Amino acid sequence: AALTVRFLTRRFIGEYGDMEFIYSHSLTVDGREILFHIWDVPSSQEQAEEGSSEEKRIQWADSFVLVYSICDRASFNLLPLKIQFIKATKEGQNQEKVPIVIVGNKRDLRHQRVVSSEEGRLLALSLDCGFYEVSAAE
Repeated sequence: AALTVRFLTRRFIGEYGDMEFIYSHSLTVDGREILFHIWDVPSSQEQAEEGSSEEKRIQWADSFVLVYSICDRASFNLLPLKIQFIKATKEGQNQEKVPIVIVGNKRDLRHQRVVSSEEGRLLALSLDCGFYEVSAAE
């Protein structure tokens, strides 16, 4: 949620509840106006739901940004299964590659890092995804 709000408003808010939101935002990229609809779902909520709710979100979306904390190994370890589920759901229908980006957040908390940049890069490479490390706070 912090990363989504930072993208939409350029402000950082550190604390969020465990709620799901859909945001709309337009942005001009290379002279074209792009309309984003962002369905922001906390990881804890995804884990508690049935697969059908997650499948609906996957059907709804055109691309995916999966965010983990570089300070939380468990959030990183969830990614391979999530990505496999997304690909099976999306690519099974139309055989097109679905755009997925893995984002390691909290780069500003280097002293608390438990997932190296190299691990993130290697995971993204092995799953044919993009990769970035960022700091929503900075």
